[in-house]
Amino acid sequence: MTFAFEGKIWYWKGPAPFYFVTVPDTIAKEIKEMEAHLTYGWGMIPVTVTIGNTDWVTSLWPKDGLYIAPIKAAVRRAEGLEEGDLVTLRIALGVDA
Repeated sequence: MTFAFEGKIWYWKGPAPFYFVTVPDTIAKEIKEMEAHLTYGWGMIPVTVTIGNTDWVTSLWPKDGLYIAPIKAAVRRAEGLEEGDLVTLRIALGVDA
């Protein structure tokens, strides 16, 4: 299953700093319904993400009842992205996404 949505890139300075985009509530609810069939543990959902011309394999992380998609430094560089930028993500669920 594939979803496309827009979201702003935000920075989390936590113990391991990273940039993310939050999956919208309506899409997060659909994913949550399938979570038991997709997760490899701790609610992590394997996905392939596309922003612009860049694809990469990662996992959605559960956070505050939603999911967040980590945006790698290499992707931000390749697509010229920074914190606060509005981006369109395409996410394909599953290990063979």
